[in-house]
Order: sequence, then structure tokens, then C-alpha cells
Amino acid sequence: MRYVAPARGAVDPQVFGRMPLAAWREHARLVEGRDWPSIDALNAARPAGMHERFVAQTRELLADGLHYEQRIAEHGAIATRERNWHDLFNALAWLRHCALKRALNARQVAEIARMGTRQRSRAQCALTHFDEAGVVVALRDPALLALWNAHDWHGLFWREREAWFDGRIHVEVFGHALLEHALTPAQLLVGKALVVAGPRLSPGEVLEACAQAIGNGDVLGDPLELRPLPLAGVPGWHPDNEQEAFVREAACFRPVRAGRSYPPPLARG
Repeated sequence: MRYVAPARGAVDPQVFGRMPLAAWREHARLVEGRDWPSIDALNAARPAGMHERFVAQTRELLADGLHYEQRIAEHGAIATRERNWHDLFNALAWLRHCALKRALNARQVAEIARMGTRQRSRAQCALTHFDEAGVVVALRDPALLALWNAHDWHGLFWREREAWFDGRIHVEVFGHALLEHALTPAQLLVGKALVVAGPRLSPGEVLEACAQAIGNGDVLGDPLELRPLPLAGVPGWHPDNEQEAFVREAACFRPVRAGRSYPPPLARG
């Protein structure tokens, strides 16, 4: 069933103080309160160096016949539906992670040139999955990878619970659909992860490594490259994960499929 976001006035204000939305508080004035931000307000929030602009998605705009991604690449115009949670969170992703968004856009445009607009390649599917539901994970303890590979969620989130506090593993949500789903607290969020491994990783290095790898075509050639990460298991991200039974029994903690394997993380540092 397709997710339907709540009306702006129906959102519980407390969700903005919980993860993952709590990590986006620099944009609180755009997402909290009764009034939707204007397109002008989104453009005013652009960081230095961001030449792309948000434009209202209208019939007149779409009459140019360009694909959404082509319009960004050729004109720097990000078609944005007004009064729409999904597109608002997409705008926030552009504001914070412009380099990642540009890398995804360049790859999408290259695939459109190769495939046309009526077919989609495996790479396009992977790029879209990451754009919508992506998370970036910094892995500083390689021992945790074996637990993740095996979908040993009890091990990753319970036995190694301290790793999420002491910095051995850290997750940052990128996908705007995940942020939209977080408006409904009952959702058991699952991210699709790109992983960067190294003993001394700064947040900037992790994001730069992902953007570079995407732009070079080193990753996201197939949706199966992406690792599922049940965000509901991350300490502090769901109230029930303080109970061991939750990590064992909740529907989001699925076993690994027979024969399933994942590519190694990007190595840095």
C-alpha cells in the first residue's frame, strides 16, 4: 500500500524531536508549524555554491517535455510540488547534500541518454532507491560487518548496542522518502545503505566518498548492491528497541535470503 503522508496540521509536533527528523533541525522553520514554506523560502535557504533552484511544478513547466532529471541538468531547475511533504523533504536533501544529489542527477541523465525515457535500467532503479530511501553509514569497526552481512540484527543492534553510541558505526539519513515516512511514528523505517569503512572517518569524508563513488559509477549499478538497514533498531530511533524482544520479533528485522550477498564497503582512511 502506498504511503500517504499526514496533512501538515495533523502531524504530531513531537516527531520533529525524534530521529531521524531531529537531525534536520537546522531546517525546522521549513517543516514545523502550520504554514508551508514558499518556493522563494526554499531558494533563500540554499547554501553558497548551490546554483540549482527550486521551481514550482506547474503544467507550464512540464510542457517543456523534459524529464525531471534532464531539467535539473540542463537548466538547474528542480521541479517542486508546493504544499507537498515528499517534495519538501527532497528540497531539504538538496540543501544539505548537494554533492550527493548532483552525482545522482548526473548518473540518471547519463542513463536516460542511454536507455531513453520509456525504459529503466538496473542502475536507474538503484539510483532512485538510494535517492528515496538511502542512508550513508560510516563503519569504523569492521567486526560489525559480519553481523550485518548475516542479518544478525540481534547482534548488530543489541549485543553491539554500544557501538551506536561510541562511534564505531554511525548512520545518516539521506533519502527524502524516509524523512517523509518518519512523520508517522508507527512506521518501521528501513534504509538502503551505502557504507564507507575506515578507522578515522570524518562525516565530510564519508559523504565525499559516496558522492565520488556515485559520480564515477563505482556504486549503484544494481539495486541489490544496497544493504538494508532497519533504522528502528538504532538506539534512540524507536521507543520499543530498548526491549530485546523488539529486535528479535519486529517485522522489519528480516532474515537474509539464501544466496544473498553484498559488495564490500567503500574503503577510506
